[in-house]
Amino acid sequence: MPAGVAMAKTDSFFIRKAITLDNNGDFSQVSLDLGAYVDALGKAVLRIHNIAVQYSDPSAHTPDVTKVTPAACDFQLTTQSQTAMVISGDNKSVVASGRMIAYTTDETAAYSVPNYVSTELDVAPQEWTRGYLIGVEQMYLSGRTTTAGWNEDVVVSLVMECQSETLSKEAAMALALSQQ
Repeated sequence: MPAGVAMAKTDSFFIRKAITLDNNGDFSQVSLDLGAYVDALGKAVLRIHNIAVQYSDPSAHTPDVTKVTPAACDFQLTTQSQTAMVISGDNKSVVASGRMIAYTTDETAAYSVPNYVSTELDVAPQEWTRGYLIGVEQMYLSGRTTTAGWNEDVVVSLVMECQSETLSKEAAMALALSQQ
């Protein structure tokens, strides 16, 4: 291997977490235990390379929306517990965030599967050169829906492609600068 090139410590693996957001707009949060992967004293850290997001109802189907009322659902993945949605430019704990917007033009039924759906990851590890380095043993998945538009709860499921690493001096500096 050429000088200066670091070898990966582990192959990629996947961590999954889901949160059910009620359809009345309340903020919800669940914790994600990373203690098996992260040990700051032992210099073990987690690097998240990619995050895939699935939006569904509790039965793994497309969530129904009410007729002609736009519905939105936001989520965030953070390294600190939150009490509400936060802005990534103001809060260094944001690792990922995104949203789904759904709408139906079907005026014949009280609710239906949307005929327009838009999803967006506005902050995501796959947008960074080497992913996102995590040095905390707990992360938090949270979110909320709009108060109108949804006919049922929305489940936000994350699948994260990760890798375990030993914390080098350079990685420690990067971690300290990005998550202080």
